[in-house]
Amino acid sequence: MSGKPRLTYLNGRGRMEPIRWLLAAAGVEFEEVYLETKEQYDKLIKDGFLLFQQVPLVEIDGMKMVQTRAIMSYIAGKYNLYGKDLKERALIDMYVEGMFDLNELLMTHGYQPAEKKEEHYANMIDKTENRYFPVFEKVLKDHGKDFLVGNQLSRADVQLLEIILMAEEWKPNVLAKFPLLQSFKARISNIPTIKKFLQPGSQRKPLIREEDVPKVIKIFY
Repeated sequence: MSGKPRLTYLNGRGRMEPIRWLLAAAGVEFEEVYLETKEQYDKLIKDGFLLFQQVPLVEIDGMKMVQTRAIMSYIAGKYNLYGKDLKERALIDMYVEGMFDLNELLMTHGYQPAEKKEEHYANMIDKTENRYFPVFEKVLKDHGKDFLVGNQLSRADVQLLEIILMAEEWKPNVLAKFPLLQSFKARISNIPTIKKFLQPGSQRKPLIREEDVPKVIKIFY
């Protein structure tokens, strides 16, 4: 195995996508192994690779890491994307926890059954525009800097940009009432490592297609 981190997950976004974003923002090349059958998944469990019988799995620095938040905390600490002190880290953690809540709504919309999609969409957009984005608009205003915390890029900035772009896929004008988030999006998107990740042909994954949902369910259930 090379020295690159190895990511095992579906060939899709899910809970691995924030990890891909963070590694890309840090300028770290990584390899991917895609789960395509339930047998592959069961073998990982049987061989003891998955501590809680769940993916994502990231093999990095001799460790077999599971649990998205733990993996991201390690990557952020390793590549200086976790603030300069304990207070900054606490703020980053607080913002990121809110982002994970919103990410869950955005990520799971494509998996909703037809009869629940409309209701889920309305709730998802309402929370995006009235609960979560106003918070980050205010954080940027109060902090008065280019980044959410301190004066350098952190995992919080990377994850917020990812979520903004996800929200815009569902509602293109979702940032209409948030001028500081509009500027933030333009600014963070232009950081060289992130700009590269946003180009076609990168390891960034597309929005799940409706026809792929049964394949995903078949692997895990």
